[in-house]
Amino acid sequence: MNQAVRAKTLKLLRTSHAWLAIFVFPWILMIGLTGFYLNHSKAVLGLIEPAAYDESLFNEWPNRIEATRESALALAESIWPGEEVTKFASKAYHKRPSYIMDLPSGQVIVSRPTGHYFVKHGFMRETYAPDGTMLHSKRYWGSMFKRLHTRGWLSSRFGTWLADITSLSLVVFAISGMFLWWMPRAKKIGRALRRG
Repeated sequence: MNQAVRAKTLKLLRTSHAWLAIFVFPWILMIGLTGFYLNHSKAVLGLIEPAAYDESLFNEWPNRIEATRESALALAESIWPGEEVTKFASKAYHKRPSYIMDLPSGQVIVSRPTGHYFVKHGFMRETYAPDGTMLHSKRYWGSMFKRLHTRGWLSSRFGTWLADITSLSLVVFAISGMFLWWMPRAKKIGRALRRG
């Protein structure tokens, strides 16, 4: 490879390496951090999750209201007006008899004995007293980090394209970085061989 071609190749590699790094930097950082979470989830969640709410307090609530199917449906429809319940189930949630309702925007779970309820939407779960006072809010960090790691975005809008582009960029970084490291050394080795 003559000097002009080598210099042009090195310049092209440096430029593409740098611009690609700038473009995908946020996703490389995110994949690194979420990968760390996947290996050390308990330690990471221990730092960022708030204390859990003690649901046994539901049993001691002063104004408990036993929920009926009709009251649970009315509650779900009042949370997301204009949306209809697409699925209704009567089963245990956190070992408590509950009504579980799916709506387009999320899920509403009503504790049958006390009227406390949970609203799940996106990566959040909010716990409410029967009178509508919010008692606790929880973010599902684990699900968020896994989604970010595998998709590169929280929604499914881009499929896995962002994560795939980042993965391929890491391959390009490795290959172009190897060439950027090797080419100047190959030049020195070539000169030494010619002298010898």
